[in-house]
Amino acid sequence: MNNIMVCVTKQKTCQRLIDYGKKLKKSDDDQLFVIHIAKSDDSFLDNSEEGEALEFLYEKARDAGASLTVEKSDDVMKTLIDIVDRNGITEVITGQSGEKEGRDSFLDRFNEYLAGKAELIVVPAHS
Repeated sequence: MNNIMVCVTKQKTCQRLIDYGKKLKKSDDDQLFVIHIAKSDDSFLDNSEEGEALEFLYEKARDAGASLTVEKSDDVMKTLIDIVDRNGITEVITGQSGEKEGRDSFLDRFNEYLAGKAELIVVPAHS
C-alpha cells in the first residue's frame, strides 16, 4: 500500500500536484493526503483570493479521493516530517521551490530526512 502526500500552497496551480499524486495511486488501498501548512498567524478569512484557492484545492482533493488538511505551524519542516511519520507516507509530491537549489535548500534538507522512508518527487512548473 502506498501513502502519497501532496504538498500544496494557496495557489490554484497546485491542482497539477494533486493530479500527479492521483496518477501514482495504483490501487484502492493507496491513500492520498493533500496537505497545506500555513503560518500560525495566517488568516484565510481575510484574503478572499487565498480562501477561494484553498476551496478550489479542497474540491480537487475530494475529486481525487483525498481530503485537504490545513495545519498551522511556524516550523513547516517539522510539521511535514510529523505528517510523514504519522501516516507512513511513501511518496511526497511537491512543486518546485522558488528557493535556489543547493545543499541548504528546504527541499534538499527535506529529502535528506526522507531518505529510506519516502521518495520526494518534485513536479516541474510545466509538467
